[in-house]
Amino acid sequence: STYHKDIGSLYLWFSFIMFLTGGAMAMVIRAELFQPGLQLVEPNNFNEMTTVHGLIMVFGAVMPAFTGLANWLIPMMIGAPDMALPRMNNWSFSILPFAFTMLLSSLFMEGGGPNFGWTFYAPVSTTYSPDSTALFVFAIHIMGISSMMGAINVIVTIVNLRAPGMTRMMLPLFVWTWLITGFLLIAVMPVLAGAVTMVLTDKFFGTSFFDTAGGGDPVMFQHIFWFFGHPEV
Repeated sequence: STYHKDIGSLYLWFSFIMFLTGGAMAMVIRAELFQPGLQLVEPNNFNEMTTVHGLIMVFGAVMPAFTGLANWLIPMMIGAPDMALPRMNNWSFSILPFAFTMLLSSLFMEGGGPNFGWTFYAPVSTTYSPDSTALFVFAIHIMGISSMMGAINVIVTIVNLRAPGMTRMMLPLFVWTWLITGFLLIAVMPVLAGAVTMVLTDKFFGTSFFDTAGGGDPVMFQHIFWFFGHPEV
């Protein structure tokens, strides 16, 4: 479907499934911390759960839920028949299940899944990370592409498809917040893409963006990550 309500519903259902998936991981984490000395899962498996739980909740539950609401409500609020770019709307949703399948499949790789926390600070995500980091990076790229396509769609819809006579100052607050969010996402998603690409090349291709021994700086990772992280959240 390319109809905005159908795609909005798909986003919301996807978000709900990811919420349950991330919630199951949270249950494992809380059970492990139930009492001192309790060892339900391997220590490394605990770190993997913590990482994937965070990524799923932020990128898989919260963001698709808001995008789903935007798809449902914005056209109705501004008097538009649909989103401005319906086929891109379909595509921005359709690639998400693949991204999260990839992220979850990284847990089953030899050497373990990503075990460095959802903020994946270097050097834990570069020097000391498992090979499944490559899958994790690819999954993040696909999520970012999805977010940017959704943001472009929202902006074009709000700018071009308002009902006759509806000025910008007449827009509901929800529509305004999404217009601003759209610009923020377009600004910061490429920054995250750059950060995870540098993580990838540091780990597999011998660069040293975040390695002090090669003239890099691990604190630079934190600056780049949070330049993305706070506007996104």
